[in-house]
Amino acid sequence: MTQQLRFGSGPPATPPIGEKLDSCVCSTVYFRFISRDENTCGFVRACAWTNLYINARLGHAPRIEQALCPVLAFGLKKEHKAEMRWVWPFKARVSDNRDKEEKSSSTGDGRPDFLCVGAQKGGTTWLYQQLDSHPDFWMPPIKELHYFDELSRVQRARPPRCRDERDLRFLESIKSLSARPCIDLENYARLFEPKASVLSGDITPSYSTLSDEVIRRIVAYFPNLKVIFLARDPVERAWSHLSMEVRYRQIEPFDVTDIDEVNRNLLRRGMLLRSYPSATVARWKRHVHPDLFRVYFFDELQRNPTELRRSILHFLGVDPDKRGRLTADYNSWAGMEKLELTDKVRSHLAQFFKKELKACAAQLGGPARQWPARYGFSLLCFFTELVDNFDLLLGCDWLA
Repeated sequence: MTQQLRFGSGPPATPPIGEKLDSCVCSTVYFRFISRDENTCGFVRACAWTNLYINARLGHAPRIEQALCPVLAFGLKKEHKAEMRWVWPFKARVSDNRDKEEKSSSTGDGRPDFLCVGAQKGGTTWLYQQLDSHPDFWMPPIKELHYFDELSRVQRARPPRCRDERDLRFLESIKSLSARPCIDLENYARLFEPKASVLSGDITPSYSTLSDEVIRRIVAYFPNLKVIFLARDPVERAWSHLSMEVRYRQIEPFDVTDIDEVNRNLLRRGMLLRSYPSATVARWKRHVHPDLFRVYFFDELQRNPTELRRSILHFLGVDPDKRGRLTADYNSWAGMEKLELTDKVRSHLAQFFKKELKACAAQLGGPARQWPARYGFSLLCFFTELVDNFDLLLGCDWLA
């Protein structure tokens, strides 16, 4: 029988143990997650972390049963091969063959050289186009593979590129791979065999929502994988996100001057999961070596795209002076209509993301240090709040 998930202020005198049958079972959840089984505890943290973090940032304390959402979890098949499947955190399955999986990690040419894990509306299309036009890269014919979050089972707005035999080979392979019921890291790696001697990678902004467990497995299998995150001011990013969804009819048009309507769209799970860059960066940094992880900023893309392109190419290990087919300032989104952002709604969004703006300034640094000041917020007040809540922070894992 599974233990109930609860939300409380501290651990009980005797921490409960998740009962193990053919799977690891979650035990009681607090700000710090308690279990005598290391694997169980780690997975509970992976399931619950983002939702706890978001609701704490928003000043909410909902029931965990309502807050948590389905996640991809590794299971164990009879053939003892690692898999992932959609499960609820209350019945999370975690395989016991981690050592075997890590020993078979991919270090050959058939593998991605990098991932770009977000942010959505942070410049990922610009990055894909810049790398696709560079002679030292072969980029997949699909910009966003969505393999680790949706097994590539997504509806696409336009047909994928198919300009040569390599593209055709990739498209056939990913179609076969997505038909499987679980994550297959070995065959995912083989998707990138068409790159031959040049570099390639997966640019999927939704990977910003992956759990700790999924990230850990990816990094363990691809130990040399480089990871890029393009951060953007949460207020600007959220409004650009809403504009895109209305434009593509992913959500119904709404009254952009009505605060209640704005809140209704902001509080959707998919929006919240993508709106806290400090959380995303902290989660990935827990697993990726510092030398292999970089945060860049949308501010840099706006101010000096040539220098940003040089910096990214240098990080990925290619000649930053080698020119591609596109200029660094090429913007395929130029001229796209956006929703009108009134001063009233802008101020509301700033208050909505106040804590996140300050967390980004403190944790991400760089241009993010200027984000709070755009909306009249002082970092000094933020650090005062941290001191006042220091005992609470000691019990939280998200501010790693």
